[in-house]
Amino acid sequence: MNDGIQFFDIILLAMIAGFVILRLRSVLGRRTGNEQPPKDAFGRRNRRAEKVGDTVVELPDRRAADRAAADPAVQAAPKPAEATLEAGIAQIQVADRNFDPDQLANGARAAFETIVEAFAKGDIGTLRGLLSNEVLEGFKSALAEHEAAGHVLETTVVGIKSAELIEAYMNGRTAFATVSFVSEQINVTRDAEGNVVEGDDNRVTDVPDIWTFARNTRSRDPNWTLVETRSPN
Repeated sequence: MNDGIQFFDIILLAMIAGFVILRLRSVLGRRTGNEQPPKDAFGRRNRRAEKVGDTVVELPDRRAADRAAADPAVQAAPKPAEATLEAGIAQIQVADRNFDPDQLANGARAAFETIVEAFAKGDIGTLRGLLSNEVLEGFKSALAEHEAAGHVLETTVVGIKSAELIEAYMNGRTAFATVSFVSEQINVTRDAEGNVVEGDDNRVTDVPDIWTFARNTRSRDPNWTLVETRSPN
């Protein structure tokens, strides 16, 4: 009789344990739609660029019109004439519910500093993870030209005064976001002996830049890539 009762107790406990496990799996494995988006949308993955003082090389101007054969997945497309910033943001959010324009602008600010510092060091490994292939080749060419001329273009980035999202739109499955930067810089050109041949290393000026980032919204990779740099017209 006691054996029968113990056997029944074992069966009952097993059933309870199974129910508890199923409940835990249903709760822990469920996506509620409130998950936090990735905090690093530019692929830095907690990687901090090593400091090289305040001196960096001036970035090349990579205009969309100068590019010949960009990868269609990341090629900067012209903004539709009828599109507004608000409409573009809404379109991207339909394709990517985690898109946050404020978060992107803040990430772009950090990406700006990381890319400028990496370019100054010639850190191609860091740049490769943040730039499209075509922009990366442009940066490599600019470094090679400076070296061949025997000149070093230096830019001291004193600070970034603003980073504002000014364009957002979809082209197929690719989202594009353009950020306008205003940074405080000291620009100097030196010869091979280190003598100043152009600029003033004591003068701080406001320098505007416009960068366009892109991301394939169908990709599992949440990171944005720099696909264009230019100066305002």
